[in-house]
Amino acid sequence: MKKLYFTWMIVFSFMYLFQACEQSSSGSDADTQEVNQAPSSEKDVPEPQYTLTKDQTHNKFSKTIPPVLRVPSGAVIEAFTEDASDEQFSSESDVSALESLSFDPIHPLTGPVYVEGAQPGDVLKVTLHKIDLMDWGWTAIVPGFGFLAEDFTEPYLRTYELNKDLKEIAFTDKIKVPLRPFPGVMAVAPDTEEMLSTIPPRANGGNMDDPNIVEGTTVYFPVFVEGALFSIGDAHAAQGHGEVCGTAIEAPMRFVYEIEVLKGGRSIAEPEYETDDYYAVTAFAETLDEAAKKAVRYMVDYLVEEHGLSQNDAYALCSLAGDLKIAEVVDVPNMLVAMHMSKDVLGSR
Repeated sequence: MKKLYFTWMIVFSFMYLFQACEQSSSGSDADTQEVNQAPSSEKDVPEPQYTLTKDQTHNKFSKTIPPVLRVPSGAVIEAFTEDASDEQFSSESDVSALESLSFDPIHPLTGPVYVEGAQPGDVLKVTLHKIDLMDWGWTAIVPGFGFLAEDFTEPYLRTYELNKDLKEIAFTDKIKVPLRPFPGVMAVAPDTEEMLSTIPPRANGGNMDDPNIVEGTTVYFPVFVEGALFSIGDAHAAQGHGEVCGTAIEAPMRFVYEIEVLKGGRSIAEPEYETDDYYAVTAFAETLDEAAKKAVRYMVDYLVEEHGLSQNDAYALCSLAGDLKIAEVVDVPNMLVAMHMSKDVLGSR
């Protein structure tokens, strides 16, 4: 009996040791897997091959503006941008600075960048890999400008201290505004020698002011001229859909983006973009009604061409799952509307 007892003790001891070792090994593997799978935004950002400084700018749209850089398709570019006022304000500015504000230098855009191989009819793919806040920003109400310009006639200027690690600003003691930096202006050159204002959005992109175009977003532009001539700027640290007072948190910024020419695929009339969660189309027009109708038509086209739906099915799906979003309403004569379609719905996530 005593011999049997010791035999079972030995068996149980081996079983316990085996189980403990297995759990230890399993736990170690799990820890390793967690470390290996931990997201690292810095690690995922490709190393820039080219750098553009904040003084390499222009503030009009035209195919006659010479490029400041020439790159092959697939290049990764680091671009520093000025604030939308072209440094007419500083972090110490007060409301009196609005008295001398000139709209002439508004929207200094870093670029243009000539992309080798880009030809009219191609699509330019721009991926925003990294967006870094700099050290300050501002918001203004400029008399005569804004969605409710007739109601708000007194000048207003507010500045903010920012840094690349900041996640929100304290608007009041209780009100916190999350920071989601993005470029208010991204564009290729239009096919014109005329020097066009950067203020309204157009088919080439321009002042889209779409707060969904944040870090990690890929934006597609129709190419109108050789080399595409891409520019970026008017960075916003935070902005609501609509940008109703006419400004966001306007701020200097650093962008790391990848630029690629797509040939032989689906043509697009205006910029489109996508994230891991959804695909989006954009449409500009002089009224929200017209812009919204164009956005729905563009989404129908996308669903037909990319997902094989009939026109009727695509239109019905837009009604069931499409989300119309007002990007901005202040940049006359045009305003911008986007439509989003979830990739979960599309089965493409």
